[in-house]
Amino acid sequence: MRYLPLTPAERSEMLTVIGAATIDDLFADVPAEARLPGPVPGLPNHASEMAVERHMSALAAQNLSAGTAPFFLGAGAYRHHIPASVDHLIQRGEFLTAYTPYQPEIAQGTLQVLFEFQTQVARLFGTEVANASMYDGSTACWEAVAMAGRITRRRKVVLCGGLHPHYGATIETMAKFTGDQIERQVPVLTAEPDHGALIAAIDGETSCVVVQYPDILGRIPDLPAIAAAAQAHGALLIAVVTEPVALGLIEAPGKLGADIVVGEGQSLSVGLQFGGPYLGLFGCREKFVRQMPGRLCGQTVDADGRRGFVLTLSTREQHIRREKATSNICTNAGLCALAFSIHMTLLGGEGLARLARVNHDRARQTAEALSAVGGVEVLNSAFVNEFTVLLRRDAREVVRELADYGVLGGVSLGRLYPDRPELGHALLVTATETTTDQDIHALAAILGEVLANAHEGSPT
Repeated sequence: MRYLPLTPAERSEMLTVIGAATIDDLFADVPAEARLPGPVPGLPNHASEMAVERHMSALAAQNLSAGTAPFFLGAGAYRHHIPASVDHLIQRGEFLTAYTPYQPEIAQGTLQVLFEFQTQVARLFGTEVANASMYDGSTACWEAVAMAGRITRRRKVVLCGGLHPHYGATIETMAKFTGDQIERQVPVLTAEPDHGALIAAIDGETSCVVVQYPDILGRIPDLPAIAAAAQAHGALLIAVVTEPVALGLIEAPGKLGADIVVGEGQSLSVGLQFGGPYLGLFGCREKFVRQMPGRLCGQTVDADGRRGFVLTLSTREQHIRREKATSNICTNAGLCALAFSIHMTLLGGEGLARLARVNHDRARQTAEALSAVGGVEVLNSAFVNEFTVLLRRDAREVVRELADYGVLGGVSLGRLYPDRPELGHALLVTATETTTDQDIHALAAILGEVLANAHEGSPT
């Protein structure tokens, strides 16, 4: 039975009150070409539950999943080992059912977990304060840009060329509604990032500079130099970390001059999961805390002097301030934050450093193997667990052919930047602690075969 909570008359009355002629008017911001005129083509109007299960299982069987093939994909979503204890603990009833505390002080366990999570993120990022999590890295990045605008009262935003294009696209989408002027650069295929153009773009009208660390090509930007240039013009530096494991090996961005640090926490126990849910991380200087989006849990003592936890800041959220809210964030990714916090607790500081070194060693071995393949050039002079190689063929075609051989060989820059043909031969390769010697050998051998076959068959 269909669930129809409103009658046609009630719908008509609601549309009249808000000044819309039809329901379609409510979707005016969605481009017409993105809207379907009717039901999805090719799908039956109805099917039995068993038929749907069989059909979906058949579709799923066509996937080449991360755990069944040599896997070298990254670009903001990483495959790491998730300890079995993490999954066991997050499924305990007291954690699994505590989504987000709207009557916070009665959920002391949830508040304590979030308090510990905030402490871990602040130490990881090198910031004085961190919030209780956000939706994902890209929306956290936008929230940082909006926060910088409130602090500086400026509207110009400079995005470095090494920022993940999906993060840049999220910022541009949201800026349509705020009037922020986005100056977005594109990556240049050099061994080390050239910050000359980025620094030259900073002026007295600049609200913030957004820099990914490491960047989309796996390179390590010079954050202190960029921070000094931003500070000279009264702008803020926002550092974006898409791979938090890297911070076990390189210095925390907050200690290098970043005013706000945001990132994606998926690497640590959230899993790939075909794109979500993920986990947004957010830290900043303490003097900016009242402009920070999301929630902040604090520690105190009760009337009897016992340790307790409270929701210290949440007045920016929609559930309290509604249309006056300065943030789109109205909850926290509680279960994902819990998984992240458990994994970080199991690792500890020394464990995270060891994990980062293993990742780097695996990536270095992969880079050495690929550099010996004809038609492959390793671009980076420095990297953690992600680097870029230049191929003599279009990387998108190579990725597809590698997949036909059962190898997920990397992310083509041409797919991330379809309008930048000069990036078409670049391939982003990632290795983690899950990468084996056999995986590296398979990638190098099959990539060599793919490139050699194409070379032999090409007219010269």
